[in-house]
Amino acid sequence: MTTVPVPPPRTQPPRILIHDVRPLVEGGRFPAKRTLGDPVVVECDLVRDGHEALRAVVRHRGPGAPGFTETPMEQVTPDVWRAAFTPEALGLHQFHVEAWVEPFASWRQEITRKLGAGQEYLESELAEGAALLDHAAAGLRGPDRAAVEGAAAALREPGGADARAAAALSDAVLEAVRRVRERPEKTRSATYEIDVDRPLARVGAWYELFPRSWGGLRGVREVVPALADLGFDVLYLPPIHPIGTTHRKGRNNSPTAEPGEPGSPWAIGGPEGGHDAINPELGDADDFAALVATAREHGLEIALDFAIQCSPDHPWLREHPEWFHRRPDGTLKYAENPPKRYQDIYNVNFASDDWRALWEELRRVVLFWVERGVTVFRVDNPHTKPIPFWEWLIRTVREAHPEVVFLSEAFTSPARMYSLAKAGFSQSYTYFTWKNSSWELADYVTELAGPVSDFFRPNFFANTPDILHEYLQHGGRAAFEARLVLAATLSPSYGIYSGFENLEGTAVRPGSEEYLDSEKYEAKERRLDGPLLPLVRRLNEIRRTSPPLSRIDVRFLETRNPGLLAYAKGYGIGTVIVCVNVDPHSPQEGVAVVPDDLGLPPRFTVRDLLSGDVHGWGVGDNYVRLDPAVSPSHVFRVEP
Repeated sequence: MTTVPVPPPRTQPPRILIHDVRPLVEGGRFPAKRTLGDPVVVECDLVRDGHEALRAVVRHRGPGAPGFTETPMEQVTPDVWRAAFTPEALGLHQFHVEAWVEPFASWRQEITRKLGAGQEYLESELAEGAALLDHAAAGLRGPDRAAVEGAAAALREPGGADARAAAALSDAVLEAVRRVRERPEKTRSATYEIDVDRPLARVGAWYELFPRSWGGLRGVREVVPALADLGFDVLYLPPIHPIGTTHRKGRNNSPTAEPGEPGSPWAIGGPEGGHDAINPELGDADDFAALVATAREHGLEIALDFAIQCSPDHPWLREHPEWFHRRPDGTLKYAENPPKRYQDIYNVNFASDDWRALWEELRRVVLFWVERGVTVFRVDNPHTKPIPFWEWLIRTVREAHPEVVFLSEAFTSPARMYSLAKAGFSQSYTYFTWKNSSWELADYVTELAGPVSDFFRPNFFANTPDILHEYLQHGGRAAFEARLVLAATLSPSYGIYSGFENLEGTAVRPGSEEYLDSEKYEAKERRLDGPLLPLVRRLNEIRRTSPPLSRIDVRFLETRNPGLLAYAKGYGIGTVIVCVNVDPHSPQEGVAVVPDDLGLPPRFTVRDLLSGDVHGWGVGDNYVRLDPAVSPSHVFRVEP
């Protein structure tokens, strides 16, 4: 067989190779996430044949900026280069790495090695240096030019090489030459994106309530000052839209509602309107505007539920029947998640021939509420909708309103949850509710603090209207306190659903995670008076005054007892060390082994931020005993 030789490429390939630029998500397919004020640390490997000296910069540009700004990179190992820049605007930022050869710095390295080796005859090398300086001087003015020309002249004078090269080897001459804008062999990486959110996308305390159990929107407005005083950042409301009457669910998910039963807020739509309407039983547009304004006055933000589903009475079924899936017999397909059945809900059909109009309408709904002051959305079951839709919707909404935050409520496979985060969701519900042993928690949070933290931000809800874990059903107050401390200190964002502070832990039946008399199907008479509220307030105070708790970064500590979980956040003075008894029924004792690489002295003082007690601790073993009948947790801070 005859082999046809492949000719060389038409243009000479670059000799500088830029490898493994980071942070990248899937090679740059999706932007890495950061929050405003966080430095973006860019690293890469630079490789070139031979021994030439290289220089590199990170070129970065914020949204709408006319050009790129350069930050010099530092060579931290023979291969790894690093630089950091701090974004000053919300939205999508661009960056790339640019590298080039420095002929004069390369000559400087070579002549320095030869002089150090005692080589005597270096006339050719000195002449080469003079020629490089002559070239550089032509591009300079003023003192820089004078310094460079003087160094070139010295290289041509008679005498020993050491004396002749002294001026050329000075740092001042090197810096002057570097001000020449030539970049031989300039090579540039691909351009990548960083998505910059508000800090609320990363860190915050959430409180969830059903307005109908608090006197409607006006009643919720009245409780806003108390929620702000407790230290919450976000007040999340399940859907506030009209609720359909066809197939309305009754108490405890009964398929038939009794007269007067309010139905599920997720069965959206009725004669009063759909996703852009307010249930008149809760109030009107003026009440909602007043609630948003009051929340802002107290430093709270209102999060609305964005649930893409409809009751049989939703206007869309009449106006856009093509948006819904029908079975061969013509009947509409209601929502199911076996064994759960939702006869009161129809899902839209994203495979509709009219899918473009559907996408546009859903974006219109989001922007409708943004225009009314809502900048946080909790999205219901996003994993049951096309991920490309979310990528489009979130990007286009945030192009106009980069302050908007989207929380993904997707309890599904890890790959799906991570895909949603890559597509643009600011933060995500997690498996925290089902991680209750010390090893499960350590393993899971270590995963979340790893490479996935470039795009996946967790929100540890301790409970939800759908999820009452058996740990809370059977663990009593100690279980609630332990889970609250874990949620508030392990994750930068956490939340509780009203009733948690009242220790509500009765399931509808054994083996179920549904609440008995679930608030999803009936109104309650709620008040902010639960016995856990003092602990909630104190934890939120601790979070706001302890910077390490605003990050997912964590170091788990050996305890020699699986009934205890211990971990450290931070470095040096101010490090937070948390110890939790994960057994709500029995006292547990062991140690918390503090490693020697946390920047702490051999002996140091810790203050329990929950009790106020002060203890002497040190690197190595520290005795811990936690009795759930007293308190299941320590939250220590290393004191100066």
